[in-house]
Amino acid sequence: MQKDERDLLEVLKFELQFLKDGGYGRSPKSPWRPQYIFEDSLTCMNYDSKDNPRPCGECVLMQLVPPESRSERVPCRHIPFNLTGETLASLYRYSEQNEIEETVEPWLRTTIQRLEQERMAAHHTGSIPPAPAGATMTATPLYQKLHPKCANPACPTAFHWAGGGKFFRFRPDPVMADESTASADSPCGIHGVRHYWLCERCSHALTLLYEEKHGVVVRLLWPELPVKRPPEQLSTAKCA
Repeated sequence: MQKDERDLLEVLKFELQFLKDGGYGRSPKSPWRPQYIFEDSLTCMNYDSKDNPRPCGECVLMQLVPPESRSERVPCRHIPFNLTGETLASLYRYSEQNEIEETVEPWLRTTIQRLEQERMAAHHTGSIPPAPAGATMTATPLYQKLHPKCANPACPTAFHWAGGGKFFRFRPDPVMADESTASADSPCGIHGVRHYWLCERCSHALTLLYEEKHGVVVRLLWPELPVKRPPEQLSTAKCA
């Protein structure tokens, strides 16, 4: 079974952008019910894979779950968000959707900032390279890594020719595409073209765009829908 080797920082950045863009209030798949944080996100290993789910213990988010809660049926519902110990499990019992998102968003920002600071400190000691600042999600080129995967950096899906999804081609910035510096060994290829692939599940909710300041980035397909759902009481949900 494939190990979840995603970058926790990239996953949390995606979650923050997804929440800010109203992703949990505008799912075209199940508009009739409240959306559950993490579980109804494309970052979930079992999103759209309920018939053959992977063990939650393999998820990168387990790093944030207290040891005493890692045996719970849905461990990510037990990540503490503040000093009072609020978790998704407790918020689902007494809070409305907008209140839950208002609790999760500052936790995401704080956790992202902490991880970035830790990585910057590690970079100064020569341990690992620093992560880019901000919540903009830069797409992963198909052949940038040894094991090709979905362009969504928060998605663990490995590339497979018969796996469906959607392909994208982008030319890099003019400086990068200069024929004097391009080579067959370059990830851009001999003609300076980068290839990207969104897996089947991500292609239904995301697209790739080129932005001058950030390059090829991941964006939601649903910007025209309302950002917030009407407040409604959440009941305890069944395990996905």
